[in-house]
Amino acid sequence: QVQLVESGGGLVQAGGSLRVSCVASGSISRISNMAWYRQAPEKSREFVARISDGGNTKYADSVKGRFTISRDNTKITTYLQMNSLKPEDTAVYYCSGTIRGVGGFGDYWGQGTQVTVSA
Repeated sequence: QVQLVESGGGLVQAGGSLRVSCVASGSISRISNMAWYRQAPEKSREFVARISDGGNTKYADSVKGRFTISRDNTKITTYLQMNSLKPEDTAVYYCSGTIRGVGGFGDYWGQGTQVTVSA
């Protein structure tokens, strides 16, 4: 069974930086696209960033130039480096991945990690 576990969230002042991580575990034979989403209170979950297994990246316009997604395939870990944080970045950040496990490819989600940016 494949699991994704996020860590690294916390409280930071506006203008500060934070890095969140997502570690995959289980019977994994291949990890394809990995992505970060976020959900603020009373708002829908929104796309933040995505990275392919080849390293191609895509960002939401709201975070472009401030956030960087990366992955370490040897550690099956995906990172989201967040700089110049704003209060509107406050949300629960979720990791998502397309991963091939025992039963073939599937889409998996982590449990989320809270990021709070104070003004």
